[in-house]
Amino acid sequence: MKILVCISHVPDTTSKINFINDDSEFDTNGVQYVINPNDEFGLTRAIWFQEKQAATVTVVNVGGPETEPTLRKALAIGANEAIRVNAHPADGFYVAKQLAEVIKNGSYDVIIAGKESLDYNGGMVPGMIAGILGYNFINSCTELTVEGNSAKAVREIDGGKETVSTTLPLIIGGQKGLVEEKDLRIPNMRGIMTARSKTLTVLEPIDASINTKAMKFEKPAPRTAVKMIAADNLDELINLLHNEAKVI
Repeated sequence: MKILVCISHVPDTTSKINFINDDSEFDTNGVQYVINPNDEFGLTRAIWFQEKQAATVTVVNVGGPETEPTLRKALAIGANEAIRVNAHPADGFYVAKQLAEVIKNGSYDVIIAGKESLDYNGGMVPGMIAGILGYNFINSCTELTVEGNSAKAVREIDGGKETVSTTLPLIIGGQKGLVEEKDLRIPNMRGIMTARSKTLTVLEPIDASINTKAMKFEKPAPRTAVKMIAADNLDELINLLHNEAKVI
């Protein structure tokens, strides 16, 4: 079984976020990048298939040379090889077209992508890939098993979970639940050393249209100071909720 795991290179949640060029561009200075959390759950599940079912695991990313440390980390975790499409991930459709080309040429059986990336939260790429290639697609996936050419998955739906069966090739939009947080892999020294000799292939992008453009970014408004009201001062509380907070 050949598995492809799509890896997004996203800012660590502890990084300070700023914008430049009249708030039209993300400022990358001083930002620490990590594997997108939803993708990390998917990668760990792929490594489980590698260990239990002799699957081969390839990771892929659309991005510039700055994303290679993230791919090397995925290799250190256990992926067999990595692919970087040498292009700026301008929008979801553009990324989906690049990944679809990699998938088509690689004849992968299972493609695991995060249901959304932590940076822009578009949540569109896995479904777009499935639409381009005509593959089966399961989103918000929290469990996945594969036997031969058949797969069974559990996905989150409003108010509960749904179990579905399908055939390969399959694309999933994975999330927390594919593995437990305690099972996420941390690269050890042996994995880090081994990753240096694993193949990282750089591909040039195919022609694809870019259909969206970020016009402006805006930070959330800063929180206002907290006002403490005495427990017995109900009139003041009602006044503030009505005239200042305007929630009643």
